Amino acid sequence: MWGDILIEGHSFKPGSSTNLELPVTELPSGTRIHINIYVFRAKKPGPSMLILGGLHGDEINGVETVRRVVKGKALNKLKKGMVIAIPLLNVFGFNNFSRSVRDGKDVNRSFPGSINGSLASRVAYLMSEHILPHIDFGVDFHTGGASIFNHPQLRVSEGDDHAMELAKVFGAPIILTNKPIPKSHRKQAVNMGKPILVYEGGESLRLDESSISIGVHGVYRLLAHQGMLDMKVPVAESEVYSKSTWIRAPRPGIVNQFFQAGDRVNKGQRLAEIHNLDSLKRSYVHAPRTCRVLAQVNNPVVSRGDALFHLVYDE
Repeated sequence: MWGDILIEGHSFKPGSSTNLELPVTELPSGTRIHINIYVFRAKKPGPSMLILGGLHGDEINGVETVRRVVKGKALNKLKKGMVIAIPLLNVFGFNNFSRSVRDGKDVNRSFPGSINGSLASRVAYLMSEHILPHIDFGVDFHTGGASIFNHPQLRVSEGDDHAMELAKVFGAPIILTNKPIPKSHRKQAVNMGKPILVYEGGESLRLDESSISIGVHGVYRLLAHQGMLDMKVPVAESEVYSKSTWIRAPRPGIVNQFFQAGDRVNKGQRLAEIHNLDSLKRSYVHAPRTCRVLAQVNNPVVSRGDALFHLVYDE
């Protein structure tokens, strides 16, 4: 039966579009933190989709991607089903230009969370208890970490055929299959039988128009494919990879890169050179195999062991 649904005591009727401010906590200053949740319901029953941004507060691309989908008004024209859109989950991290919350904890390592736990745990609990039970599938938008630029990509749980089908419809340039991280949002969703696609594109604290555009169009493709929207979106092809590896700096210095995220590299090609400021010597970094660059560091000053490139390949 396609009746009302309840989220934290708030009722949402078929055919309605509503904004809910979900209370999370109160800071020592007395400032209250709430999460803006947008619920769009068609009159006819159908799939329920989650689009989520800002699980990490400094990953602005994801926030902007979900904001544009909500602002675009297409969700007000759903033919069937429901969309729950959360542009910004980690409000504290966003306001403080931080990946984590005030106690340094990562919301995306705090699932399923606890109503009586830390701020990170409380946010995770609200997602686990009040949002995930109402959805059938979703997309979680992220970027690369500090000074790491990610080529637009989807992370899909190994062996999840339904998630892979959705990922190919979404149409990101690269799909990487891997295992969900313990206590992550995707792992919690998997435990609940809800396939979640993790979209990565761009760099933290930066907006990248190409990554945002691919993300927005991917959401529309999914909605059109599910019959939830009457919209024509050009088909996009993806390359699927099952292996990845990080290339790290063998010594400190200033790095000059010869490849960027998205580039294809042959085994043995020179990826970068590192100039040591003490000895004025330089060392080279080579590709260990034929692969594609999934991500690259944007900070030219590196210490030994710092990440330089994230590479994807298949055996």
